[in-house]
Formats: sequence, structure tokens, C-alpha cells
Amino acid sequence: MFQRILVPLDGSARAEQALPVAARLVHASSGTIVLLRVVNFPNQFVSYVALEPMAMQAVIDTQLEEAKNYLENLARSNDLINVHAETEVMVGQPAVNILSVVDTRSIDLVVMCSHGYTGMTRWVLGSVAEKVAHHCSVPVLLLREEKPLLAGLRPNGGSTLRALIPLDGSVLALTAIAPAAQLVAAVSAPGAGALHLTQVVVMPGRGEINHTEREAILQQAKQNLRATVEEMRAGLIAAPGIDHKLSVTWSATIGDDIATGIARMAENGEDVEGVGVFEGCDVIAMATHGYSGLQRWAVGSITERVLHATRLPLLIVRPTDMREKGHETETG
Repeated sequence: MFQRILVPLDGSARAEQALPVAARLVHASSGTIVLLRVVNFPNQFVSYVALEPMAMQAVIDTQLEEAKNYLENLARSNDLINVHAETEVMVGQPAVNILSVVDTRSIDLVVMCSHGYTGMTRWVLGSVAEKVAHHCSVPVLLLREEKPLLAGLRPNGGSTLRALIPLDGSVLALTAIAPAAQLVAAVSAPGAGALHLTQVVVMPGRGEINHTEREAILQQAKQNLRATVEEMRAGLIAAPGIDHKLSVTWSATIGDDIATGIARMAENGEDVEGVGVFEGCDVIAMATHGYSGLQRWAVGSITERVLHATRLPLLIVRPTDMREKGHETETG
């Protein structure tokens, strides 16, 4: 479970949309939310400080005090009722300081919006979020104003949240399963969450492969997904709660482009192996690294493209160095 969740804030109402999501997650784990405000001054302001240090120090002190009061007020807000919250105010580059707090505060998950505002002390949340997701050692849940994660879910739980997990056949891509399972189980509690595993198969150009070969590749992808689900249910792949809470479906589809295929499936749904048709998902969960090959993808670049192709929230998981080394050894 996610015990310590970091919520970076820039002072905007849009960034504060992460609060109810983080609160729902820590309610499930009896954990802690760490509220972070990084006061960021533009370069021209820093240059002026050198010329008028005393006057500008007063401005900095005022901004820090306002940031402290802002976080303390949020910690007492309705969104965080009965939630244990800690606050942290820092000065500097937002992404750098967010990553530092992840490492020093034993953070398990970062929850933040992927868009925000600019200004003297506010961030361009889109670029900050992408930097954090690219380098963060723990999962990062990027929320979207257009598709709130909790939209349509009952405030006290008992609803079903469905996560789409795109796979490419690599071991590293599987590392998104456990965090996704924890996320949907916590948000859906006491109800049952749902996972949908998928693989978007991009075929070689016309004339390079016949119909029989095409079907064989698609069937192999489906077989791999089915085997993955069986391993999850047998406990061979980490997926907390999979045996009694989470429902799992899977499907493979043919597409011209992997990223757009993932976004389309997540938002629109399609025929699902064994259960008919599903109407799409609420969140996409992906690993950030993988390997290339006929049916495998460079997961980092695909993840970034999916982030720009969909309006859905995205849970981004970066496998640890140990997992990467283990995969390299295993695959040779």
C-alpha cells in the first residue's frame, strides 16, 4: 500500500485537485500525505537580488511565510479531514526539489496535476510533471483536469476504478501491475477494482506479412496476456488483492501506432477476452522503460507520447536499477 504520498503544489486551484485523490489513497493505508510547496523565483529576480539584497530578502521571506501558511491551511481543509499531513516549504527548482523530497522523506507515490499556471512563484506544471515522472524512483500519478480520477465514484468508496495496463512482452513492463493494483484497490474500496491488460500489435508494412502470419502474431500476443493473468492469479506476479478483490480482463489489438492505440483503447474500450465489451478505463498505468523488438517498444518514449495523446490520468512507474539488471541477466 502507499504509506507516504507526496503532493507537490504551486498555489493554484488546479494543482490542489490532487488532494482528494491522495486523501482517498492514504485513508486506505492509514498513511501520511506530505504537502510540498517549492517557491520558485525567475532568473531575472535572482539577478536583482544581487543588486538589492536586503530589499529582495524581505520579498523572499514574505513568499516563504505565505507558502507555509498556505500549506498549513490546506492541511486543515475539508479535503484532508482525518488525514495525517506533513508540510514542507523549499526554495529552488520545483522538479529538483520534488525528487529530493521523494528520496529524503521515504515517499511511496507522487500525486500531481500535469498542467498548471505560470507566474513568479507558480510552475509550468506540465514540464515539471514530466521531469518528475521521467526521473522519479517511485510511481507518479499524473492527474488531468479534463478527466478527474474520482469523477463518477462515490465519495466513501465502493465504486469500481478500472486501470488499463499496456504490456509489450518485456519483464520491465510488468512492473506497472503492482502499483496499478494498489491504486485501483484503494480508490475502489470497499468495492472491487478492475485491471485490463492489453498489447497493441503494430504489424509490418503491407505485403511483408500474410494473413496467416498476422493472425499468428496476434494470437501469440493474446496467449502471452492470458499467461500473465494466470501468473498474477497464482501470485507469481505481484498484484496485491488480485485473488479476491480485483477483476482482470485482457485483450490484444492491431494498430498503426502504439501510443494512439493505447489511448484509444483506454478511452473508448473494445471487445475483451472472455467478457464481451468494456467501456474504457479511468486511468492508464505504464512502466517507463522497456526493450525494442518486433512487438516490444521503447517504453519511455511511448509513455511520453501516451501522456500527450490521452486526457486520462496516467500512473507512471519507473523500474528500479535492480529490476533492470535482473531483466538484462534474465534475457541475456
